[in-house]
Amino acid sequence: MSGDGVNGGAGEGTRTDTRAGAGTGPGEAETGTAARLQKLFEGHRLTPTQRRIAHCMVRRAADAPFLSSVELAELAGVSQPSVTRFAVALGFDGYPALRRHLREVAPTGKPGDTGSYNEYQQAVHAEIDNLRHLAAAFADPSPVIEAGRLLAASRPLPVLGLRAATAQAAGFTYFARKVHPDVRLLDEGGTMLTDRIDAAVHAGATALLCFALPRHPREVVDALAYAREAGLTTVTVADSAFAPVAHHTDLLLPAPVGTGLAFDTACAPMLLGRVLLEAMCDALPDAQARLEEFDAQAVARGLFVE
Repeated sequence: MSGDGVNGGAGEGTRTDTRAGAGTGPGEAETGTAARLQKLFEGHRLTPTQRRIAHCMVRRAADAPFLSSVELAELAGVSQPSVTRFAVALGFDGYPALRRHLREVAPTGKPGDTGSYNEYQQAVHAEIDNLRHLAAAFADPSPVIEAGRLLAASRPLPVLGLRAATAQAAGFTYFARKVHPDVRLLDEGGTMLTDRIDAAVHAGATALLCFALPRHPREVVDALAYAREAGLTTVTVADSAFAPVAHHTDLLLPAPVGTGLAFDTACAPMLLGRVLLEAMCDALPDAQARLEEFDAQAVARGLFVE
């Protein structure tokens, strides 16, 4: 499989069976492992190939301490020497030293016992773990609060999401239009995309919100780079802090996706989008009044079935 959001390794369309936390549900243990991996990678200047390896390890947090360099290279879609150079870039003598370190700080017990859960239950447990990871990130709410302030202040507010991320961008736009006076959905690529970014800038936009999910379209990376060159502050919801869009984002908010089914599941990015809406409402002084006005109009028009 090679379509949008199809799982496998680094998103190259090769399905594998090393799903994290299979059988028992990842739970808090894997959340802690992923957080420790993020902490380990922060502060290092990594090449695009090395960021790809880091991204793969975070997505496969439960398996990471037990993968050989060859297995990790295959999952990330890179060469085995690249994995070795990655470990050295993190300050280790080589990949074996990195793996020993991960085993020392990771919970005991190798994941992968099938237990009593079927693959559909495993996918649900994986999403629950992704939500736990997101909840842990909200322990410091300042990035979301800052994002809400930036989005509320941008008039108009362009919201970008292509291919697998289109639904996330459209959902955010639908609700944001109830409280923000001018929200513009950018959900189609092609030569018109930069024109629409230019139009938003000329109309007074100061920020752009992007939803970026695997597989990451090249057009999204290019559009973010163009938006920054045009003077927009870019806020991105992505599946990892090491996603390809990271270098073109001023404020990146990670929300992991599930990889246990044929197509990625994105409960955490959707919830993060709703949290951003809440933060944006908090920064819009007339948000409550606009919502009450809409409710009154909905009642008068008989818009919803009671």
